Amino acid sequence: MQMRNIEIKARIGDIESAKRTAVSLCGGGPAALLHQVDTYFEVPAGRLKMREFDDCNTQSELIYYERSNVSGPRSSDYLIELISDSQGLKSVLEAALGVTVVVRKTRTLYLYENTRIHLDEVDGLGTFIEFEYVMPEEGSSADGEQTVRRLMRCFSIGEADLLEGSYSDMMMSGNPDGSA
Repeated sequence: MQMRNIEIKARIGDIESAKRTAVSLCGGGPAALLHQVDTYFEVPAGRLKMREFDDCNTQSELIYYERSNVSGPRSSDYLIELISDSQGLKSVLEAALGVTVVVRKTRTLYLYENTRIHLDEVDGLGTFIEFEYVMPEEGSSADGEQTVRRLMRCFSIGEADLLEGSYSDMMMSGNPDGSA
């Protein structure tokens, strides 16, 4: 089933301050601390990545998504499939499609209403914050944008702080400032 987020990404200088704000908003500590490796594959449209976790009890995910590279709240349509044999499937995808980039990060995940707050420490790029408002079936994009903008104010994120591209774009372009 295809899903949709309304999301933003921004660079943050003080991750500890962001953690304190997240704890205050969410009423407690993080929902999870995740060590993720995202392998991006060459595809003609959108993005296709395999997400693997250091936690042996967590299944890997194959994620396809389409999203415009614009700053500000943006829509992201995505599909996620859980994978039990990630190494076998990754070998097939590498042979068939080729790998464009591998992104390694530590993600501290907080849950606020139906929004995922990610505090990311990305190898080679720095520290970032993402908000992903998960669209309910009957929800509107306007509701998601309103929630994301409210969170931006809570975390003191201005329009100039917002990034256009994905971590993969930044890694491939060698441009860690976040422009695509």
